[in-house]
This record gives sequence, structure tokens and C-alpha cells, in this order.
Amino acid sequence: MLNYKLLTPGPLTTTDTVKKEMMFDHCTWDEDYKKITLEIRRKLLKLAKVDERDYTVVLMQGSGTFGVESVLTSSVVERDKLLIVANGAYGMRMAEIAEHAGLNYQVYEVHYDQIPDAEKIGEILRADPSITHVSMVHSETTSGILNDIASVAGVVKAAGRTMIVDAMSSFGGVDIPVGELGIDFLVSSANKCIQGVPGFSFIICKREALKACEGQARSLSLDLYDQWKTMEADGKWRFTSPTHVVLAFAKALEEMEAEGGIEARSRRYRENNRLLIEGLKKLGFTTYVSAENQGPIITTFFYPENKNYTFQEMYQYIKERGYAIYPGKVTDADTFRIGNIGEIYKEDIEKLCEIIREFLEEKKS
Repeated sequence: MLNYKLLTPGPLTTTDTVKKEMMFDHCTWDEDYKKITLEIRRKLLKLAKVDERDYTVVLMQGSGTFGVESVLTSSVVERDKLLIVANGAYGMRMAEIAEHAGLNYQVYEVHYDQIPDAEKIGEILRADPSITHVSMVHSETTSGILNDIASVAGVVKAAGRTMIVDAMSSFGGVDIPVGELGIDFLVSSANKCIQGVPGFSFIICKREALKACEGQARSLSLDLYDQWKTMEADGKWRFTSPTHVVLAFAKALEEMEAEGGIEARSRRYRENNRLLIEGLKKLGFTTYVSAENQGPIITTFFYPENKNYTFQEMYQYIKERGYAIYPGKVTDADTFRIGNIGEIYKEDIEKLCEIIREFLEEKKS
């Protein structure tokens, strides 16, 4: 089997020690296993810098989208209205969820390379007092942009509305003071910056906002409140949990602590990102997002003009030499994307840039 590293925003390259944790079979009813769930929840609150008297954590089977759908369909009821702030595919996925669930919603959308304007959101909220909830993506991996959730949260909370943040590819890799910002629900996933493997999402919830969800869910399996109520008692999941993934995540949290927590991981990711952008700039590639709006997780690059190769050719060349990159997801530009999170270090970025340089040299001949 060809072994290569993932330069993606998740799933991502994990350590061998995280992978080895999945060699053990665990019973979901076992007391030791339930203690692992409780410890994971405790550590996630610590990473979020919140007090367990004010916040709690719910683990939810499935991908990150399952977690987002769980929050939206459990917290927004018929009398409510949701404002979805979007500047990429994952913001618009919230709109798809709302549409399927029959939620009352509207979308404030800006261009993929632009950050949503907090003042504009404030104007929308003042003009429409029926809006009760606001949701947005923090790190929008469609483009790599890092949205200003602090300014938006300030406006939303000042207006007395509920704030929902999709921090799928940023939590653990970017410092987010959840309590200080007053975020009511923050959603992330096991296979992102904490460097676990895919299989569950987690939601950091303000307790009073979560308790307001009791009896409201539009889905049985995605009922956020009922999932929490069962888990809160002794760590048991309501339905069968992804045991191997949970064990891997517990190990990933240990390794994150050993690395130095969010501060150290954020520093490594930002350095990877800086080296990547500088290295590809020397090869003629420019970024889709401006420097001031660029996030440290994944970067979208324009194809050079007059190129004589396809993305698939470049992708295959790079993959055969040990790395997998991403196609572009921006619909109005010819782009590709490279992530730099996971078990990726300076030497990986340098090696990647050298591989791309060699590819371009071969294409010249």
C-alpha cells in the first residue's frame, strides 16, 4: 500500500501511537470506557477555557456535519429564526441543513475571499428582531479564510441572540476563548486539529442554552439534549459509540498536551503555513485569500496563468512522492488547496515545495 501524508484540513495524518490505540476492542458499557468519555469531555472544556459550571460537552456520533445538524435542529424551533453567515461551502451547508429540516432562516452571504462584516450583521439583527440564532464558520476551508468570530460574537451577544460557531478545522489549532466570547454552541470534530481520526463530532455548549433544547429536537439520533442527558450521568453514549475512534482521540489529547497545548500546536501550524506560502510564492503561485484574512489551516492557491498541466497530473506526481493535496473548491477561480495541519512539520513543507519545483521543471522540458 502506498503510504503518503495528507496535506488536507482533515482527515489528516495522525501519529502511529494514535493509530495503535485503535487496535484495542472496547465495550461501550464498560466502566473504564465510560471514564475515558468523561475525561475527554473534561479536557475539551479545558481547551475551550470555560468553567464546567457554565459549559458542558456533548460527543455526537458521525462527522462534523452531524454535529452542526444536531445543534441547528435541536436549538432552532418553529418560533425561532436563524441567520446563517456564509462565505464558503460549509456556511452554505448550514443553509442546506436548515432547508431540509424546515427551519425558518435567512442567509447573509459574502464572497469567498471576504470576511463577513460584523457591523452588517448588527444591522440585520436590528432590522429583524425575529432572528433568535446566528451561525457561522470560523475556519472556512473552502478558501482557507479565518473569519472574525470575536467581532461577530460581540454583536450577536450584545443583541441577546444565540451564537453558534462551526469551529471544525480551527478548534485546537487556533485559540478560541469560548466563554469570553459568549459562544453558546461550538462544534468541532475528532479528525481535525486535535489530530484524532474520523468518527465523532463534539459540541461545547453553554449549559443554559443546551437545557433550553430539551424536547425540541427534530431528530431522534441527533437530539443534542438527550445525548447530553445520558452522557452526563456516567459517560455512556445513548447509542453505540465509535469505540476505536474514542480511544484514538483520548490518545491524541494526551499528545496535544505533551506538545504544549493549543499554543504550541498553533505555533507549528502557523509556521507550516508561512513556509508553505513563501515556498510556493517563489515557484510562481499566489494565494486566493489576502494575507490579513488568511487562516493557518489550509491555503488556496491560484494556478499560474498559461500552465501546461492539469491538477490531476500535479496531484498524482506529488502523491507518488509521499503527499496528498486538495483540489480547489472555489467555483469562480482555477485553484487548488494545501493543508498544513496534522502530524506535519517544517521538513514536510520544505519537501513538498521541492517536489512541486521538480514537477514544474519537468513540465518545462
